[in-house]
Amino acid sequence: MALLSAHWTLVFGLLGNVVSFMVFLAPIPTFYKVYKKKSTEGFQSVPYVVGLFSCMLWIYYALLKSNTLLLITINSVGCVFQTTYICVFLFYAPKKARIQTLKLLVSMNVIGFGLIVILTQFLTKGALNRVVIVGWICLVFSLCVFVAPLGVVRQVIRTKSVEYMPFLLSFFLTLSAVMWFFYGLLLKDYNIAVPNVLGFTFGIVQMVLYMMYKNTKKVTVDKKLPGLFKDPEIIIIDDQKLPELKENIIDVMRLSAVVCSEMKPAGQISKEKELDVIQVQVVVPKKSPA
Repeated sequence: MALLSAHWTLVFGLLGNVVSFMVFLAPIPTFYKVYKKKSTEGFQSVPYVVGLFSCMLWIYYALLKSNTLLLITINSVGCVFQTTYICVFLFYAPKKARIQTLKLLVSMNVIGFGLIVILTQFLTKGALNRVVIVGWICLVFSLCVFVAPLGVVRQVIRTKSVEYMPFLLSFFLTLSAVMWFFYGLLLKDYNIAVPNVLGFTFGIVQMVLYMMYKNTKKVTVDKKLPGLFKDPEIIIIDDQKLPELKENIIDVMRLSAVVCSEMKPAGQISKEKELDVIQVQVVVPKKSPA
C-alpha cells in the first residue's frame, strides 16, 4: 500500500511539474508584445514579483522537508521564468514603473524573504518547528494568491466580458491545482493540499463564467442627433452644360434683385445692392479615358 501511494505521489508530482511549466509559459505572448512595441503599456509587474516570491518561499519550505524534490524542481524553473519576465519589464518600463517595481522587488523578495529565513533559522528551535512555521507562511500566502483572481471574476460579472480572463490560463491553473492537491494529500502535507482546494474552486468558477460570457460582445452605439450634421448637397452635372447653367443662375439672381427692389421703399434702395447668394457645390465628373 505504501509503495502504491509513493507511486501515485510521483505521478501527480510529475504531472504537477508539467502543468505548472505550461502556466509559467503563459505570459510569453504578453512579453513578446512588449518586446515588439518596446513598451510595457498598461501591464503591471506585481504578478511576476509575487510569483517569484512564492517560488522562493516554496523552495525554502521544500529544503526544510524531505521527499519534496519535485516541489524544488518546478519552483526553481518558476524562479528562472519570473526573473526573466521581471528583467524584460524593467528594461522596457517607463521610469516611474521601473522604480515602483524595484521597490516592490527589494521589499518583498529581499527584505521580506530574508527576514523569514533569518527569523526561522535563528529564533526557532528544532527543525520540526521550523517546518511548521514556514509551512503556515506558505499556506497563508498561497491562499492570498488564489484569492487574487476574485477581482477578475468581479470584472467579468460586471462587464459581461471575458476579455481579461483567458480560458487556457484558467484551465491550466485549475489543472495545476488538482495535481498539487493530490500530491500534497498523498504526502499528507496539508500546507500543499489545502490552498489548492481554493485554487481548484476559483478555477472552476472562472471557466464557468467564461462559458457563460464568451459569446458576449460589446456593442458600441454611435449616438448622433438627427439633422445636426448634414452633408452638403452635391449637384452632379455634365461639364458641357456649364455655360448654360451659369447664364440661368445669373438670370435668377437678376430677377431676385428686381423683386427685392420693388418690395423695399425707394429711399432704401442703393445702387450697390447686396444679394443673398446661394452656395452651390458643383461636382464635374471626370471624363473616362477613351
